[in-house]
This record gives sequence, structure tokens and C-alpha cells, in this order.
Amino acid sequence: MIKDIIEKIRALTKKSIIFRSSLIAAWAAILFLPFKDIKTAVMMFLSVLIGLSAIFFVRKSNFYQTFLEEFHPDFPHRFRKPALIALLIAFFVSPFILADYYLDVLIISGIYIILALGLNVIVGFAGLLNLGFAAFYAIGAYTYALLNTKLGLGFWACLPLSALSASFAGLLLAIPALRLRGDYLAIVTLGFGEIVRLTLNNWDSLTNGPNGITGIASPSLMNLSLGRLEYFYYIVFAFVLLTLAIIRRVESSRIGRAWIAIKENEIAASSIGINITKYKLYAFTFGTFWAGIAGTLFASKMQFVSPESFTFIESVFILSMVILGGLGNTYGTVLGAFILALLPEVLRGVQLYRMLILGLGLVLLMIFRPQGLLGGGKSVRIRN
Repeated sequence: MIKDIIEKIRALTKKSIIFRSSLIAAWAAILFLPFKDIKTAVMMFLSVLIGLSAIFFVRKSNFYQTFLEEFHPDFPHRFRKPALIALLIAFFVSPFILADYYLDVLIISGIYIILALGLNVIVGFAGLLNLGFAAFYAIGAYTYALLNTKLGLGFWACLPLSALSASFAGLLLAIPALRLRGDYLAIVTLGFGEIVRLTLNNWDSLTNGPNGITGIASPSLMNLSLGRLEYFYYIVFAFVLLTLAIIRRVESSRIGRAWIAIKENEIAASSIGINITKYKLYAFTFGTFWAGIAGTLFASKMQFVSPESFTFIESVFILSMVILGGLGNTYGTVLGAFILALLPEVLRGVQLYRMLILGLGLVLLMIFRPQGLLGGGKSVRIRN
């Protein structure tokens, strides 16, 4: 009886634009009701209903199909160069026209982009679900903090050591964990993330426990401090461009194609001679390397680290960036990281409702475009 009712509702949802829009609008209004009065909830219901009905109607109309057939194949190639030029110009002039607050937000966005690109290697390319990625972020940050405060090493000397320490931790975790698959692998990575956080929180003699480590030095070059926001902005986004360039090269290489093959079908990949275990170890080691880079940048930016910055929620937040942009799509990951890092600041004026709005947006995205903003296409370029 209940199954029949559910099937009828699904059939109506697929056929009727108004019914489908009404369900989603009612759900949004009910979520909004505890925070506002009934009048505001009704306005929310009508706004969502009208907006979604218009979107569904346009998607099903002949105009939408004609537009796609006429412009979609050439759209990325036609506007790629102008878009890149515009982005580069915006990148260089931002420190001259933006206030310090906005520069600070862009710097944090750049660090999250590096993190999301590293996680995309593991989850998006190789298909290995990792719910403890913040642990490697923490290892990179604490490695730099300890080397700098206890041994007096500078930023540039610590940067490769922090990246290698995070990468080595990824390798150590991957060796036993890759015997597992799917949800079991996710649980192991989640547990590893909690182990790292609790270790940092309780090892008072080394990490100063929950009080964290203070007095971390900013980057410097030839006795010139680069801690000012304008200088640090260029450092972070130079690393963003470097990360993007290297990952794109690896993505289109033999290793990248092997990762995609493993993600699509392990048995088929193994049958054509791909060493599954070896390439999974590559994915974990390479992806966590960038978490170490991001952790070093974060520690030098904040000049303070504590375990509260590397919780499970942080891992979920980074994973959400990858899913939002599109699993396996490098440029989509950059877009998803930028949006999710920027959106909480944009919604700061509605402090009480911003997480509700953010969650509602993600749920709607999963309903209407589960492959992500730029997902669904081929992300690997094969060179001859």
C-alpha cells in the first residue's frame, strides 16, 4: 500500500511541473517557518514555486533545446580565452581596489581551492571516498608551526617538509586502508581524521593541546616580510595556479587516465594491466601533498593553529566543494571551492539564516544537477 502511494507520487512528480515545484516550495517554506512568521513562509513558498516552475518550463520548452543545440558545443571554446584574460586581469588588480576584508576572504578562498583540488584527486579521479581530509591539512599546518616555533626554520624551508609529511601520512594510511572499499574506506578515513585531531588536542607537551600554537612566522624573502595581505594574496594564488597547472598535467597523463579507469571499473582496469593498488597509493600520496601545502599557507596566514580548525565538519566542507563543482572536474572543483568559501561571507548579513540558505542551495543542486555545476562531461584530455 505504502509502496503504491510512493510510486504514484513519483509518477506525478515526473509528469507535473506544478506538483514537483509545489513539493519543493512547501519543503523550503516548512524549513523557513521556525525562523520567521507564517506570512514570510508563505512568501517563500510562492517565490520558490514561481521560480522553479519557470525553470522547469524553460528546460522542457523547444527554446531551451534549440539554444543548447545551437550554442552549447562551441560555448566553452568560444569564451574560454576572454574569460581567462578577464580572470587574470581581475587577479592582478584585486589588491589595488579591494579592502583588506575582501582580500582576506579571497586568501581563504585560495587555500580552500588548493585543498579541494587535492581532495578531487582522491575522490574525483580515483573514486576513493575520504572523510578525513582535514587530518592531512592539520599535519601540514602543525608541521610548519612546530618547525618554525621550536627549530626556527622559515616558511620556504618548511613548505616542502610540511607537504612531504602530509603526503607520507597519506601513504601510511593508504597502505592498510586500501584493502577496503566504499563506505568501509570512508569510515577508516573518518576515524583517522578524528585520531589526528584528538592527538593534537591531547599531546600538550608538543602541540600545546587545545590552546594551540602561537607566534608562527609569516613568509619572508631576503629579510622582507610578506605577511601583509597584499603580498600574501599573490603568494596564495601563485600556489593556486601552480596546483592547478600540475594537477591538470597529471590528469591528462598516463597516471590520470589510470585513475579514471579505476574509478569507472576496477575489474576492467585490472584486466588491461593497471596495477590497482599502486595507482590508488599514488592518488592518496599526491592528493594529500596539496593538503600539506594548504596547511602551511593557513598556519602562516593565521600565525596560530589549534585542533578546532581541523574537525570532521571541515572535511565535509571540503568534500562539499568537490561535489558542488563536479566530481573529477578540475575547473568545477575550483568553482565549487570558491563559491562555498565565499558564500558564508556573502550571507553574513543574514547570520541566523545563512547555513539554512546554504544547505537549501546544496539540496536543490543535488536534486536538479547531481553531477555538480561543471560535472557530467569528460574531464580528462588525452594527448597523442
